[in-house]
Amino acid sequence: MSRTTFSLFDPKLARQALGESFTKLDPRTQLRNPVMFVVYLGSLLTTALCIAQPDNASMGFVVAVTVWLWFTVLFANFAEALAEGRSKAQAASLRGLKKETWAKVAEGWKPGVARESLPWHPREAGTLRKGEVILIVAGDVVPADAEVVDGVASVDESAITGESAPVIRESGGDFSALTGGTRVLSDWVVARVAVNPGETFVDRMIAMVEGAQRKRTPNEIALTILLVALTLVFLGVCATLLPFSQFSVAVAGTGQPVSIVVLVALLVCLIPTTIAGLLSAVGVAGMSRMLQANVIATSGRAVEAAGDVDVLLLDKTGTITLGNRQADAFWPVEGASEVQLAEAARLASVADETPEGRSIVALAERRFGSASVTERGEFVPFTAQTRMSGVDLGSRQIRKGAGSAVRAHVEALGGRWPASVQAAMDEAARRGSTPLVVADGATVLGVVELKDIVKPGIKERFAQLRRMGIKTVMVTGDNRLTAAAIAAEAGVDDFLAEATPEAKLALIREHQGQGRLVAMTGDGTNDAPALAQADVAVAMNTGTQAAKEAGNMVDLDSNPTKLIEVVETGKQMLMTRGSLTTFSIANDLAQSFAVLPAAFVSTYPQLSALNVMRLASPNSAILSAVIFNALIIVVLIPLALKGVRYRAIGAAALLRRNLLVYGLGGVIVPFIGIKAIDLLLVALGLA
Repeated sequence: MSRTTFSLFDPKLARQALGESFTKLDPRTQLRNPVMFVVYLGSLLTTALCIAQPDNASMGFVVAVTVWLWFTVLFANFAEALAEGRSKAQAASLRGLKKETWAKVAEGWKPGVARESLPWHPREAGTLRKGEVILIVAGDVVPADAEVVDGVASVDESAITGESAPVIRESGGDFSALTGGTRVLSDWVVARVAVNPGETFVDRMIAMVEGAQRKRTPNEIALTILLVALTLVFLGVCATLLPFSQFSVAVAGTGQPVSIVVLVALLVCLIPTTIAGLLSAVGVAGMSRMLQANVIATSGRAVEAAGDVDVLLLDKTGTITLGNRQADAFWPVEGASEVQLAEAARLASVADETPEGRSIVALAERRFGSASVTERGEFVPFTAQTRMSGVDLGSRQIRKGAGSAVRAHVEALGGRWPASVQAAMDEAARRGSTPLVVADGATVLGVVELKDIVKPGIKERFAQLRRMGIKTVMVTGDNRLTAAAIAAEAGVDDFLAEATPEAKLALIREHQGQGRLVAMTGDGTNDAPALAQADVAVAMNTGTQAAKEAGNMVDLDSNPTKLIEVVETGKQMLMTRGSLTTFSIANDLAQSFAVLPAAFVSTYPQLSALNVMRLASPNSAILSAVIFNALIIVVLIPLALKGVRYRAIGAAALLRRNLLVYGLGGVIVPFIGIKAIDLLLVALGLA
């Protein structure tokens, strides 16, 4: 690809993120993350105590706790800054696509007017307005997003998609969209500017990958509310512990009340700082992973919704099937052999350059070998009127085509139409295939079965989606018989045959009315209404401007199967957030076993019996927990940025796995980590 890619810990990005970790100490920035804001306030409070009580006997302990509280805040800032830095670096590389270019603008252009008859005025690309008509010739950089209205040209889109192979752009179809920043390699096109300055596709790409401008998604907001609620609960608990401890000491006449520094350390260890420190990084990294898959998400909500999709609408042609019908079998009628049928079909297709024609020749050669002698004759091309093609070899007329057309041709020559031919055609149609009848003069030889081949491995992909609880629906313009056969072979859960734009829209609304989230792909103007209605709408970059504006994602590779990857990326994002949340809560629970007894042993000496970890001293236990609480954020940064490994499993199985791996891990790891830090502090004489 021509766009820059970045490793997980690129040294340059890491240095930038380290600097931003300190600039993010601005209270206004910290306030955006309420949980970490509490840690920030705790750090300020313990810092003030260090300054106010320099002669305190436990000053070394207070300073150590303060330092590690600040490290906790800085490490959380570093995780967010690193994720944002990767997105900003990607945006900076995209800005390299924006070049100062000139455009050739025509006034008064109308369809049918020859381009040579109009004056073309040079203008700076930045001044172009929506609706203006421009001329782009070989060697020109496309000055703005536009729709081809005349001509055809080969275009190099590698700067956008990373693919080196040129693509064809022409008027009047679904491949008429031009992207600003690409280059015309050959021929010429007249195009109508589709956007105003600052609204080009590259501009939108830059804006969308800027992590700092990312809006929080509904799930992220809900999780933030949960974390804030837990923080408020523990804040209230810790606030009441100080007077409770003072009262207990006053009544008993022995012991010491808990200190403010210890209460701050206790609060930081109890509230969910781990997930709070990594939450923003997970969200930014999710959009970054989408870009790495060559998909531009025009909103963070679309990425989030992709993880919650229940229904997937996929077009049959080019998505589920290869798109080109291929010859699959020869079915001779009674009185003719398969060899005769194959040879006649081959002769009729030698000069046929269509994918179907080439596949017939290839199948005949695979089955019976290459012909030793190739007879030369006059090729008869296919036309919409005759619906046949073939070859004339002297007086011999070989034809292949639609059954009704070949029947009329045979009967016109005085031949008869065998009943077995119609039976073979019906059987092929039931299998979802297209039958081509072959005749040699007035004699019908049989049927060639053309099959739209289902893509290898697609059935397994649909099985994975089914295990995830996602329903797959194939959308096709084929009749119900053909659609049912293809759907059965591909393994989709349902299908929509003879699909119209209205039918697609109605189907999406029906599923949404049942409380489901729907995803679909599209590339044509007729797909725009359905794309606008779908919760996750992936438009093809090769598609029309209307389709791209209606979708909330654009696939730069224009690969319809990318929708499956989009869903998987969204699922991975949700799995990562869920896994880290599970670990964070379990981690806080485990830390309480170290901190709670140590925090109140001065008030209640009997609590020393709960020192199940056999930590050296109360101060060592608290300091070890605070250090571990800071370091675990650092350890989990790679997981937040890279994401949990995607697994195609259902929600119940995923919950069980998270509880087993991250829940149990979140309980065990703190015991090991805190004990190891305690031993190190003792060995260094710090506890």
